[in-house]
Amino acid sequence: MKKIGFLSFGHWSPSPQSQTQSAADALLQSIDLAVEAERLGMDGAFFRVHHFARQLASPFPLLAAVGARTRKIEIGTAVIDMRYENPHYMAEDAGAADLIAGGRLQLGISRGSPEQVMDGWRYFGYEPAQGESDADMGRRHAEKFLELLGGKGFAKPNPRPMFANPPGLLRLEPYSEGLRDRIWWGAASNATSTWAAKLGMNLQSSTLKFDETGEPFHVQQAAQIRAFRAAWKKAGHSRTPRVSVSRSIFALIDGRDRAYFGRGGAEDDSFGFIDGPKRAIFGRTYAAEPDILIEQLREDEAIAEADTLLLTVPNQLGVAYNAHVMEAILTTVASPLGWR
Repeated sequence: MKKIGFLSFGHWSPSPQSQTQSAADALLQSIDLAVEAERLGMDGAFFRVHHFARQLASPFPLLAAVGARTRKIEIGTAVIDMRYENPHYMAEDAGAADLIAGGRLQLGISRGSPEQVMDGWRYFGYEPAQGESDADMGRRHAEKFLELLGGKGFAKPNPRPMFANPPGLLRLEPYSEGLRDRIWWGAASNATSTWAAKLGMNLQSSTLKFDETGEPFHVQQAAQIRAFRAAWKKAGHSRTPRVSVSRSIFALIDGRDRAYFGRGGAEDDSFGFIDGPKRAIFGRTYAAEPDILIEQLREDEAIAEADTLLLTVPNQLGVAYNAHVMEAILTTVASPLGWR
């Protein structure tokens, strides 16, 4: 059985062709889409975080609002750029949002990808330490965040506090039990996936990764997942980890689907450069009639390896159409592939 969720970047644009004209539209429609996804029986509502862009940015108000409007669906991110984050403040925000949602948060974090501005994290007040790269800083912030989610007291109480304290060192509040096990790392390489496994984080692998072997994207991603699970086993963690992959998948059911996605042009992997000289491989888009789509997806080794599939959605086409996209996958593709 495979969990299926959606992943939205929350794009907005004042273009007449966009159903999402403003930041308010993007936020409110994200909440509505999560409600629709839960009604349809989807397992997860996930959101991307990008700074300095016309997309979703600060995630915790949105996650809390979705948590208050829904009851069962998992709510998450894919991913929060840890170069921009204060781990202490983030632990408080995450604890509060998770409590509002009744323990349904699944937080994807990462060192981040190239952003809209140069070294945008500097504007948030962060600088790499001497001899440290921005990626190192992001991983350092992540490690501190994980430590804080453990709930162990670390702060010496004031001998004359305004309010009575429990005995011993104090932890951050509100604290949400179990959230530490629901943190995921977005890995673009095999090395960072094994690093995440050692720290006891679940794995998120998106529609791109660094090209490490020249093989097709899904083959490289499947190898990354296997490396993660081997490192997890070696680390001796007691629980079973989770692994998600993201895909752009569209079942061509009606004229709208064919007009938007039936023209071809993205059936193959592509290559590019997103972080200096490292070549990246980008996974293909799947768009076909359901019977063809099922056969294509059966050949995707990484989907077979993962326990969770996140469908990237074209949010600017509106809530109603995106609900149609999700329902089409659930009703025509998921069952024949044994996902539900």
